Amino acid sequence: MSKFRRRPNFFAAVKGPILAASLALPLTLLSAQSTFAEEKPFTSMTIAPDDPEACRLPKPPADLAETAYLRNGYHAILRILIAEDTLAAQSCDCRIDQTSWDMALNALPRFRTSDSPRLPFKVLDLHAQADALEAELAEICAETRAK
Repeated sequence: MSKFRRRPNFFAAVKGPILAASLALPLTLLSAQSTFAEEKPFTSMTIAPDDPEACRLPKPPADLAETAYLRNGYHAILRILIAEDTLAAQSCDCRIDQTSWDMALNALPRFRTSDSPRLPFKVLDLHAQADALEAELAEICAETRAK
């Protein structure tokens, strides 16, 4: 008698069922795809555009500054300037159309925290300041509307 036992074929035991499932799956998906397309048209997957009435500052243009860090900083500076102007005017009107990116560039000395031309300000601090001013403005405007 032989001392060797016959082991089960690894392909038959493990890889065979995996191969069969991998061949059956695409066929299942093909048949399910036609019913899926009928239930949800492609247009239902599109993202709804932002509210056009929202007073929101657009993204800074690419030619405003050479790096995204600087553009984000100028974006935050302009948000601060708009919020301060709106608070000073004691108005809840949108003032974005009365601003320009040149205002942010001209206001740089006020917000400069470093002499480095590549990192002249701390963007996170500017965003925090802009968020705080906009929150204050939103609170005042909500109280004004409630009266």
